[in-house]
Amino acid sequence: PCGRGRATTVRLRCDPLRPGIGTLAVPSKCPEGTCDGCTFHFLWVTGEGCPRCSASHYRPIVSACLGGTQRTTYVWREPRLCRGGQSLPEQKVRGCRSLEFWLKVGISAGMGVAILLAALATYFWKKNQRLEYKYSKLVMNATAKESELPAPDSCAIMEGEDAEDDMVFNPKKSLFSKIKSLTAKRTSDGFDSVLLKTSSSSTSMEL
Repeated sequence: PCGRGRATTVRLRCDPLRPGIGTLAVPSKCPEGTCDGCTFHFLWVTGEGCPRCSASHYRPIVSACLGGTQRTTYVWREPRLCRGGQSLPEQKVRGCRSLEFWLKVGISAGMGVAILLAALATYFWKKNQRLEYKYSKLVMNATAKESELPAPDSCAIMEGEDAEDDMVFNPKKSLFSKIKSLTAKRTSDGFDSVLLKTSSSSTSMEL
């Protein structure tokens, strides 16, 4: 006897290929649908047990770009586990750029970059050459100026020479020497006579 009474459990399995009532099956371990006589298990395989179709049940397939045209087709995901609901979208056609076009664009861009780099390299090379020329010219001018400068006089005292022999006196005469030369008289015998005056007497002496 069943203490809690008898119970029936029905499970639905989605099968879009079995529309309508479908089929009813029992567990393989319990051919009569129950193993204890109290609980009965049934499996109902039908399309009515499938969920409603939505955008998650299909996927797009994009074709290659042919002649500037690209097609997008939508198909059901396999296995299809939906029924009714949203249908497949229509095929979409749009313009596109082929791989050949982008290849041409890439080649053109690469050539442009190469030409630009070559132009920059030439510009900096010429600028460097001009700077080198200016630098070499400055060095040559500086060398020429150094070669034109007079050699400095040697002030060193040679070994064995007296330092007093190398002294240079100022050729300017003192005030007393100038007065002496002006007041000096040359006599007939070749000697110079100088007129001297003393402060103690007004007489003059001639030497």
